Amino acid sequence: MAEKADYYGTGRRKTSVARVHLRPGEGKIIINGKNYESLKDYFQRDTLVMKINDPFIATNTIGQFDIVCRINGGGLSGQAGALRLGIARALLDFNDSLRGVLKENGLLTRDSRMVERKKYGKRKARRSPQFSKR
Repeated sequence: MAEKADYYGTGRRKTSVARVHLRPGEGKIIINGKNYESLKDYFQRDTLVMKINDPFIATNTIGQFDIVCRINGGGLSGQAGALRLGIARALLDFNDSLRGVLKENGLLTRDSRMVERKKYGKRKARRSPQFSKR
């Protein structure tokens, strides 16, 4: 049986969803069908790029995979968190023995925090209108 050369993982964070395909290669990055030189070109902040690279650093697989992903919803921070979880899950698809290392670094846990819904009679979820005495 032929070894599959495409490892898939889905990541979610806030309202963002990242569908990640890792393919053996030299580290090319394709996000939403567009080529990027580095993750910094899309995510713009070094902290987000460092967060995304955590699964690769933990498993010593930096530069061994091409990242092909579709990301939608949310902002840059949510998308970065979703991509991080998607990469970690795709690495599990690649090699199940990496589970211990990824779990130890907290990379397989889905961050379940979402925005609280707005309530009627309030300005936001909890912020009340300004009180006027007179």
